[in-house]
Amino acid sequence: MGDKKLKVAELFAGVGGFRLGLEKNDFSIVWSNQWEPSTKLQHASKVYEARFGKAQHTNEDINEVVTRDVEEIPYHDVLVGGFPCQDYSVATTLHNSKGLKGKKGVLWWSIHKILESKKAPPKYLFLENVDRLLKSPAKQRGRDFAVMLQSLNELGYAVEWRVINAAEYGMPQRRRRVFFIGYHKSTPVYKRLFKSSKTDWLTETGTIANAFPVTKTTAVDTITLNGDLVEITNNFNKDGKLSPFQNTGLLIKSQVYTLKTTPLYDGKRVVLADILQNEEVNPEFYIDDKDQARWKYLKGAKKEKRTTKEGFEYNYSEGGMIYPDALDNASRTIITGEGGKSPSRFKHVVATKKGLRRLTPIELERLNMFPDNHTKLEGITDTKRAFFMGNALVVGVIEKIGAELYKQIHV
Repeated sequence: MGDKKLKVAELFAGVGGFRLGLEKNDFSIVWSNQWEPSTKLQHASKVYEARFGKAQHTNEDINEVVTRDVEEIPYHDVLVGGFPCQDYSVATTLHNSKGLKGKKGVLWWSIHKILESKKAPPKYLFLENVDRLLKSPAKQRGRDFAVMLQSLNELGYAVEWRVINAAEYGMPQRRRRVFFIGYHKSTPVYKRLFKSSKTDWLTETGTIANAFPVTKTTAVDTITLNGDLVEITNNFNKDGKLSPFQNTGLLIKSQVYTLKTTPLYDGKRVVLADILQNEEVNPEFYIDDKDQARWKYLKGAKKEKRTTKEGFEYNYSEGGMIYPDALDNASRTIITGEGGKSPSRFKHVVATKKGLRRLTPIELERLNMFPDNHTKLEGITDTKRAFFMGNALVVGVIEKIGAELYKQIHV
């Protein structure tokens, strides 16, 4: 099957979650890019290079690369990446549509430039984002996603999407993300999608439906994307309180088909207890007696008066959290601030025979289905390793979608 390997360019590579999932199938990473804009030391890129080698890996702002020459990125069949959720609105309103360009520094437009400018653009896209993309910004729900869909539509792609919570398919973390697959109009998959029943594609025959089965819970809504990117930026869902985009949908030739689906899964479920290290855990992960009360307070329910810096008094309330974390369920979402000793409402705490403790870097890696010690490297702190996992994706989701995308392409 070696000759059938699909070539992949991996953007926003982090510590290589997409790569780990795709290399379990017949995908070959021919180029990768990781750049952390706010830090001098490029820790994630260092880990990536340590695991996968320096060849074909770049540690440079992707904006700089695409501005210089998109052909520096070698030919690839599939472009993948978890791109940052930012404000995608179009900055200019030139009458000449060639002048439409997104806001400077918004990384969606780097992807756009690759697709628009490469002599042989990728035939397939496989992208990931936080699910709030479907409903941002608050004053114009769904506008950013509509800009993204219309820009891909103008470039000749059909796109299917689904919001997936990894735990609802037996994986160890309740991490909800939106995944997109794009098909260029020159591909047989695009032509199949165009001819198919859109409901069947989204619930039975499509790439994501095969990877993650669902039942249909609402009728399909259709939306027509009208106008260029400036018009969509200015007018999309102007008066709507809710985003028109449901958790499942597709766009093809300006038509959006979207519906709400529910996961269909009755297989094995991995829970927090399953991923805990049984061997000795470093004492620094155990919670000090002197900190117990602070942890309890932060995790607990609150109704109290608080005062702003300006002296304004207000009522503050929040619900309690399960404390310590339930071992018989998938874990809560890992966040970037998961590491470090300081008490926190959001860090995970587990009860063990030796007492309450935080999760170790290996346990956090397991929750994202990374190999043990994937992020272990000289000069990389445990706090930084936790930060990587707060930014990472669940490798099992990529693996399953990748397997179905490969089949879909090789029908």
